[in-house]
Amino acid sequence: MRFRNYIKPRAVSPEIDAMIDALPRQNVGSCGYDPWGLNLDTAKIAFSAIRWLYEDYFRVEARGLENIPADGRLLLIGNHSGQLPLDGVMMAYAIATNENGARLPRTMVERWFPTVPFLGNLINQLGGVVGDPVNCAKMLEREEAIIVFPEGIRGSGKPYRLRYQLQRFGHGFMHLAMEHQTPIVPVAVVGAEETMPSLTNIKPLAKMLNVPYFPLAPLLPLPAKITLSFGAPMEFANDARNEGEVERRVEQVKDAIRDLLEQGLAARRQQR
Repeated sequence: MRFRNYIKPRAVSPEIDAMIDALPRQNVGSCGYDPWGLNLDTAKIAFSAIRWLYEDYFRVEARGLENIPADGRLLLIGNHSGQLPLDGVMMAYAIATNENGARLPRTMVERWFPTVPFLGNLINQLGGVVGDPVNCAKMLEREEAIIVFPEGIRGSGKPYRLRYQLQRFGHGFMHLAMEHQTPIVPVAVVGAEETMPSLTNIKPLAKMLNVPYFPLAPLLPLPAKITLSFGAPMEFANDARNEGEVERRVEQVKDAIRDLLEQGLAARRQQR
């Protein structure tokens, strides 16, 4: 608390301070925390650093932000890549600065992140929530916008040779979307694959450190340009009769993301 109070006046610009204060925050209490640990002062400090990464280092270009509803429950479903969760961070900043209706999204994170000392509390204060369906359902009932990567570590930890190839999606997000009558916005992230290209997963070292994977990759992210493409909302009625029908709906979302990826990659080739 003392460190945050010391660093905030020195690190947070008046612009970032006003931007966070202007965001809808119906779930944040008088002490500055929400039920999952989000802290607005910590978010302001983080967004000050993220702004430089977003605008100058990764030179992020966001397309289709008009497809994101300004309020109401929402699932943003994207492809996962890049070893570090930079894709989710860049998506969150794009949505929080969206001129069509800014809002502060929450991000479902891998269960092992909170097991790392000090990292768990920091992730919570920045808006991350352990990827548990109960957590997600409660936040949807509170009309939150939630970023979900259904590939999980299958996507973030894949080697560079599998770049832009979608891995298996979990079905949990689709069950939640149907049960809670929540629109899905498909999102394609182009460029995060190149920020930390991994040649392989050093499995013995990952096992020793008790982490899902340990990539043979650059020590720091490379300054690859990142493009975010937000597609049109998709809605699914809660009338699936079996898991096979759920899977077919999951494939529809994957197809939408694939289309956005192909468009983003084609646009990048034309710019070179």
